[in-house]
Amino acid sequence: MSSSRIVRASVVQTCTQAYSLTDTLDKMEQLTRLASKRDGAQIAVFPEAFIGGYPKMSTFGVVVGDRSALGREEFLKYYNAAIEIPSPAISRIEQISKETGVFIVSGIIERDVGTLYCTAIFVSPVQGLVGRHRKLVPTAAERLIWGQGDGSTLPVLETSLPPTAERAKEVTTKLSASICWENYMPLLRTYYYSQGTQIYCAPTVDARPVWQNSMVHIAIEGRCFVLSACQFAQEKDYPEDHPVADINARNPENVMIAGGSVIVSPLGKILAGPLLGEEGVLTADLDLDDCIRGKFDLDTTGHYARPDVTQSVFELKANTY
Repeated sequence: MSSSRIVRASVVQTCTQAYSLTDTLDKMEQLTRLASKRDGAQIAVFPEAFIGGYPKMSTFGVVVGDRSALGREEFLKYYNAAIEIPSPAISRIEQISKETGVFIVSGIIERDVGTLYCTAIFVSPVQGLVGRHRKLVPTAAERLIWGQGDGSTLPVLETSLPPTAERAKEVTTKLSASICWENYMPLLRTYYYSQGTQIYCAPTVDARPVWQNSMVHIAIEGRCFVLSACQFAQEKDYPEDHPVADINARNPENVMIAGGSVIVSPLGKILAGPLLGEEGVLTADLDLDDCIRGKFDLDTTGHYARPDVTQSVFELKANTY
């Protein structure tokens, strides 16, 4: 049976341009236009920390009990590469979305007074910025540079994707975002499932092969489409003085983040990817009715739940200081 509830979706495997905001926004526009014109995409997901950058291999001069002056200077540069909400950078992303007709989900480094957050933004071609999600728990050394999000930024957005030349009808869907290792937080996933997410976006920089296993598991568990966009970055994509794995073997072609972007169906079928070793755009058709077909036998927060045995409590409010 054919379905009219099909979304054309892309994941964009790319990287920040040497912490240059202008160059990175130009790259976002180029790749969004590619997804739109070549593939007819209605939604495009960009990687974690795409705007602002992921400081792979940086230590920021930190050891237990001490911080160096050079590390503070490195943090200052990183802080200045981040963006605020609202800001001219957000306005530019809104313009890209509007001009291409593509709903954009993108990782950014958000600056809020003196704290940085690893954030995912949701930008509609009609309404502009409609939501954001701040990463709840930065992983390992990320906690040196990023603050923690809270329950006030856990949107599951019901949004209408405008028709395209290939898609005559507007399609309404629910989408969410969980960033990198947040996807290993079972109760966070449970919250998103309970709100009916259909397009589960997973911006990341985790390029390990086992990441694919997690994405397939989440798709099956949540009976949702999983769109995971990972960065692919080489040494040449960072500033020349950026830390690398081996300073005695610097090479512009050395891989810093290896990619692995993927699109997975609610029954665990890989629809596109994983893409490795290069930048690029993956695109697939998402039949939203597949979410319901999957929930016929597994709805982990509905008929396959046992609230008389286990329950979850979600605090959807901002931290107060």
